[in-house]
Formats: sequence, structure tokens, C-alpha cells
Amino acid sequence: EQIDQRDQLLRAGMCVIDLGAAPGGWMQYAQRKIGGSGLLIGVDILEMEPLPGAQIIHGDFLDPQVLAQLADRLGERQVDLVLSDMAPNLSGVVSADQWRAIELAELARDFALQFLAPDGRFLVKIFQGEGFEAYRDSLRLAFCNLSVRKPAASRSESRETYLLAQGLR
Repeated sequence: EQIDQRDQLLRAGMCVIDLGAAPGGWMQYAQRKIGGSGLLIGVDILEMEPLPGAQIIHGDFLDPQVLAQLADRLGERQVDLVLSDMAPNLSGVVSADQWRAIELAELARDFALQFLAPDGRFLVKIFQGEGFEAYRDSLRLAFCNLSVRKPAASRSESRETYLLAQGLR
């Protein structure tokens, strides 16, 4: 909500994809903002409660069948906003967990590059650490504007941050 208030990410009628949607906080907030004229699709490997006015795909974003199902639901419609709150199941091995998180962020970026409208936005949660700078640089190459967002809800000592990319090159 803090990021949306700062950057006005969501508005009525938008097409929004929420990757890593469980437990559903972004979905609930986005549905209120985009209303019935918008299209909201959430994807997660975890089960989620149905949300009136939204579509939920239960499955692993790494699975090509899940991506195909998402593409089918979009049809010819371009996406206004891709939200990615995906995070790997933590193993406790910091370097391995970091690389898994980067891999998920890369997949989300690739999805956004394929489906975003030219003026669309991509908001991705990422953890600072090895691979962060290279990932950030890849977004700078693909988008006209890139901002770092650290909402107050995220603990200051946490490596968690969000990158907001806007305007496809």
C-alpha cells in the first residue's frame, strides 16, 4: 500500500498479474483499487482462498504449463502491472537461497518483458546480496526508469527491497 500511495501503481480497469500471490495481501488490495472493470490474476504454488473478482492459478511459476495457462487467460490483453512477491523456500544456506531468489526474480522479469504494455510497470521483491546489482542492471537495460523502494513495513535490517521498473525500452 505504501508503494502504491507513493507511485500510484493501481487504478481502475487495469490488468494486473501477481506472481507469488499467497497469502493474498497484494491481491486483496489490488482488487479494491482496480475494481470490476480490471483483470487480476494471481499465481502461487501455495493454495489461496478464492477472491471475488480475481482469478487464481494454483501452480509453480517455473512450470511451463502454469505459464501457458496464464498466457491463455490473458489472451491478447497486455499487462499494465506485474507484481512479483515470489520468494524461494529457504534452505538456510544463504548463498543458495539468494541465487534461488534471483532466479525467481529473473523469471518474473522475463514474464514482464513478454507481457507488459509499453508503458507498463514491474514491481519485484528482491533481496540485496550476490546477484542483486547484475539483476538491477538488467532492469536498467530493459526499462526507461528504475526506482528502489523500501517500504516502512519492511524491517530496516532486512535485505528485502523492491525494484520498480517503468516504461519498456
